Amino acid sequence: MVLGWIYFYAGITKVLNPSWSAKGYLMSAKNFVSFYSWFSNPQILPIVNFLNAWGLTLLGLSLILGIFVRLSSFLGIILMLLYYFVLPFPKPNPNSFIVDDHIVYVFILILFIAIKAGRFYGLDGYLSQKTWYQKFEKFLG
Repeated sequence: MVLGWIYFYAGITKVLNPSWSAKGYLMSAKNFVSFYSWFSNPQILPIVNFLNAWGLTLLGLSLILGIFVRLSSFLGIILMLLYYFVLPFPKPNPNSFIVDDHIVYVFILILFIAIKAGRFYGLDGYLSQKTWYQKFEKFLG
């Protein structure tokens, strides 16, 4: 739930701030510069901003409620890696070497996938008894 709150708060503050944009972060890329510059293209940036803000918000809600935890954790891993590769390597920040909070979050999300975290303290446990959800879960593997 705590990690869910971190993601939810990071996302909802972006959703509620109409002047927020990922452009500054994308333009500060130290790795894969042309890849991240492409995301800051004026035609693509609104989509990136929307997906970023709502992706964080929904990831947070998913973890807080324990619903669709495996799917949201997988998508969260992609998001965290996209954030991480903007940063300079091998020192993503002055107080770390190779591993920073994004990588820690990736490993926590991998753990959530592995242990099917939502089944213990979340709605996934309740929903796993529903036929439609079982079909959805088979699709996810």
